[in-house]
This record gives sequence, C-alpha cells and structure tokens, in this order.
Amino acid sequence: MKVLMITGDKNTMIYHSAANRRLQLQASQVEKLEVVYWGRGSIWPALPKEKFDVVTVQDPFWRGLFAWRAARRMGARFNVQVHTEVLNTLGRFILRRADSVRVVSEKIKKQVEAAGVRAKISVLPIYVDIERFKNIVPVPHAQKTILWIGRFEDEKDPLLALEVIKKIPGVKLVMLGAGSLENELRRQAKGLPVEFAGWQDPAVYLGHADVVLCTSRHESWGASIVEALAAGVPVVAPEVGIAKEAGAIVVPRSDLGKAVNDVLTNGMRGQLRLQLLNKDEWAARWKESL
Repeated sequence: MKVLMITGDKNTMIYHSAANRRLQLQASQVEKLEVVYWGRGSIWPALPKEKFDVVTVQDPFWRGLFAWRAARRMGARFNVQVHTEVLNTLGRFILRRADSVRVVSEKIKKQVEAAGVRAKISVLPIYVDIERFKNIVPVPHAQKTILWIGRFEDEKDPLLALEVIKKIPGVKLVMLGAGSLENELRRQAKGLPVEFAGWQDPAVYLGHADVVLCTSRHESWGASIVEALAAGVPVVAPEVGIAKEAGAIVVPRSDLGKAVNDVLTNGMRGQLRLQLLNKDEWAARWKESL
C-alpha cells in the first residue's frame, strides 16, 4: 500500500520529535509513505506525480479539501484524521466524502457521526511513548516550578498562564513552545519569573516541574497532559480533550490559579489513568484505520 499524507505539522520533519517518531511507525506499516507539508507560511503544495492507494489528511478543513481533490484525481481512497471537537460546514462537507475517518477519542467519534458521516470511523488516540516518561526521576530544585507546554496561539491561551502566576508568589513559570503570540507574551511577562525555553523535549523539563498547567480553550486530545501524568507530574486543566479521563485535575478556567496553588501547597504527584497501546499495536491499528 502506498500512502500520501497531507499534514500541517512541521514537527513531522524534525528528527527525533514525537511527531517524527509517529511518522516512522506509520511508514513501517506500508510499502511507501510520502508526506506533503501544507501549513502556515507555505504556498499551495505540489503533489508527487506517482499514484497512491490512499490519501490521508490531518484535518477536514482547507487542507482536507486539497487532499480530497488529490484523492479524486489519483483514484485513491480518501482518509481523514479528526483531532478537533469543532466542526464547521466545510469540515462536515469533507467528512461526508471520506472513505474512512480516524478520530482520537470516543467523544469526537460521536460528533462525527452526528455530522452525518457514514464511512468507517476508527478511534485511535495519538501515540505517546509513555515508557520514556515513566522513567523520569524528579530533580530537587529550590523554587516551585509550573510548566506550560504548547503553541503560543489563541486557542491555547498562553496569556492566561501569566495571569495564573501573578496570583502565586515565589514560583517560576517555564513555557515550552513558540507561535504568533510570543512577542505579546514576552512583553506581558516582563518583571515576572517566566522562562521562555522554545520548543524543547518536555521530558528534559518534567523532572524539574511541580505541576503542568494547561490553559487551552479546546484540545483535540492532549499528548502533553498524558506525558506529564506518565512522569508523575500533576496536571491542572480545564475540561478539554483527554484531561479528565487521563487523570488531570479539571477545574473551570477561572479556578486554574487556585487549583495550581493547592497542588504546589500539598506536593501531590500525578497519576496516568489511561491504558494506551504500545508502538506495535498502535502502528497496526493505524494501518487498519486507512
């Protein structure tokens, strides 16, 4: 089977990133897996000239429309991945034309079914190599540390993390990520104990973290939540994605600061409640979902 993947995730091209490791697992299951990137800052992508059996796309929006047309032109099966709880008119249009759909949670599966999709829908959470996080040993550190992980974009609401730290004296906030809000974040963080570390392997920072704070307005799943809990680091989050099911402390957005302060005061540890597939099981299920 030859598979063409249309993605907007630049991390798939970064060697040893989590996204790249997933890509290698996927490639091991098929004759050929070719990736075409179309995301922020890129132009309309050129498609390879050869024929593929399946065209799979990361989302059912404009990228999905491009992939659907490519699949029709090639006579290939059309597979759509859904990582979001928000479906607009275009999303429903694309999903109703898919030959197969892969979603990351049962909650999203129900929403896709409600959109009138009749294709096979497979539930397959994002693969996370939790074994590498289970082996993280807490490192002694003098200052209590809050860790925030994600893209500096409005949907992740990183500015709310600054409001949280203002309410908790004597703590440090480390922000892993990058994005369009970075300049505004740095401006508002002046005078605050905030470290901007860029995109880094979270495993390096989880050993120094006392709590992971999630401020997202919505999450498709929440790999960083799962990774933190697997490392024994408690997570405070709103009701988004997999947070509640995974074992995070879920509170209204207005109560995030209080919940973080309670965690830091009590010194509790996190615990992952999910049973996840190992890499071989996940790779086989991914192939079946096409």
